[in-house]
Amino acid sequence: MFDYHVHTVRSVDCVTPIEASCQAAIEHGVTEIAFTDHVDHQPLDEGFGFYRPDDYFEDIQRVREQFGDRLNILRGIEVDYHDDTRPVVERFMHDFGHQYDFVIGSVHYGNSGRIIFPDYFAGTTNDAVFADYFAQIQRAVETGWFDTIGHLDIPKRYMPKTHRDYDPERYKDRLMELFAIFVANKQAFEINTSGIRQRPKASMPGPAIVRWYVEAGGTRITTGTDSHAAQTVGAGLPTTLNMLLLCGITSILSFRNRVGTAIAIDSLLPPT
Repeated sequence: MFDYHVHTVRSVDCVTPIEASCQAAIEHGVTEIAFTDHVDHQPLDEGFGFYRPDDYFEDIQRVREQFGDRLNILRGIEVDYHDDTRPVVERFMHDFGHQYDFVIGSVHYGNSGRIIFPDYFAGTTNDAVFADYFAQIQRAVETGWFDTIGHLDIPKRYMPKTHRDYDPERYKDRLMELFAIFVANKQAFEINTSGIRQRPKASMPGPAIVRWYVEAGGTRITTGTDSHAAQTVGAGLPTTLNMLLLCGITSILSFRNRVGTAIAIDSLLPPT
């Protein structure tokens, strides 16, 4: 199993040592892990200026020496994208992008602030939130800077009770437009399993959206738990691999030096 979305103490919102997650990965049957700490470029974000690439690379080298005979450990990063920070994101990718194996591009901000809080939805509609969010996703894809796009329909996780009428069918036409751009740009997106173990009790995205991606000709998928604690490393990945097969995805991507190689899902699942 490949867990390509794991955080460590190098993310402002995580206190889990990298060694603990490596040990958990081995115990939970994960064979490849990408440590993808946050790089936050919004000046008002609590993570702004927190990430230090040199410290991160030292951590990776240390755990490769300790666990490398049992676990493939990738240099990864989760880069926050939004139009107003585009110049500094571009500078970061120019200066550091070549030093990683794998880069997630994630949208956490909308035009009115951070979408990852229920308060963001006050005074607006799901349609407005998703229209803004998908526009940012499209521009992130069009940059060509990222290997995968993180948690593709993440607004559904933070909807307050007043807005929990989310139905992806409502956004199918827009998603199909996006998927045409994904396919043209050979852009992957991740199945983020964190939603399975917490609200909304479904992966991000879920099977309906994956199926539409397949209908659009898409094949490029990565998998990740978005773990901030050792006990969740690998969580939900077997379920996700089976879901992908049912939706028509037969492989997921393994990365080295920013190059993704398709690995058959059948080869990753235990024999039945």
